Amino acid sequence: MTPPAPPTYDERLTAPRTWWLIAVAVGFSMALIVMPYGALAALGGFAAGTLVTCLWVSAQGSSRIRVTSGLLVADDARIPLRALGEVQVLEGEEARAWRTYKADLRAHMMMRGFVTGAVRIENTDPADPTPYVYLSTRTPQALADALAAARTR
Repeated sequence: MTPPAPPTYDERLTAPRTWWLIAVAVGFSMALIVMPYGALAALGGFAAGTLVTCLWVSAQGSSRIRVTSGLLVADDARIPLRALGEVQVLEGEEARAWRTYKADLRAHMMMRGFVTGAVRIENTDPADPTPYVYLSTRTPQALADALAAARTR
């Protein structure tokens, strides 16, 4: 039995560093809210506020995109490369447009507002009603190149 091929593209969309500072600031805010109940309550408020906010930040930064032989993996979605068509690299305003007013409600969207680049990949599977896949990525051209290279293998 041969081991699976390593991914040709692997990206984790981690949350910005400033979000972690904001999580600590939320903890301080919670401590100030419960400060009238004593120092122990303030410490508990700080710990609880920081923990809950850090869990949320961690969840926002846990998205992952991988291209392996014959498969595009985006979070829980596993899409065969044979079902994908043309790849469109999106930057700046064009990426924002496809996230908002140009978006199709039937599309598979994995978007993160803190990532400005994206790719839009047509779905060519006639049995699937999803018109395209939209993926936020920090390196859209590298993802497009990896998809093209994986298709030729």
